[in-house]
Amino acid sequence: MGSSDIRVGVISDTHGLLRPQAVAALRGSEIIVHAGDVGSPEVLAELRGIAPTRAVRGNVDSGPLATKLPATDIIAVGQLRLYMLHIIAELDVDPAAAGFAAVIYGHSHKPSIEWRGGVLYLNPGSAGPRRFRLPVTVARLQVTSRSLRPEIIELDV
Repeated sequence: MGSSDIRVGVISDTHGLLRPQAVAALRGSEIIVHAGDVGSPEVLAELRGIAPTRAVRGNVDSGPLATKLPATDIIAVGQLRLYMLHIIAELDVDPAAAGFAAVIYGHSHKPSIEWRGGVLYLNPGSAGPRRFRLPVTVARLQVTSRSLRPEIIELDV
């Protein structure tokens, strides 16, 4: 890890449950991004205790929490810009043309790292209550001046 690297913790679909294993995996992050379905303001308060946190609204977020969270967000990390939303099907910009290095999303609970047209599409999976047989995961994103190194971390729950 170079001195100019920035560690981004990526989490989604907590649905009100922030597991101690997720907290441990996100420690050391310089910024945390939550890709929606937060579930409760306490989740964000706890994440903010680790690092500055940005979050978008998910389809289950309602009430005061939903009114405080944007549907999409643009996060500048070093020289790169990340676009965040909850449901990838609602992406209404061309990330490459708009100059985004990555699109971070959630909703499906399926962790995914995919490169398309030079843009990283990253879904950290779900860190909240287990659904179906899907793993419980978060992601880390190592950001250098010109590159992204994503990693999915499966939590031992």
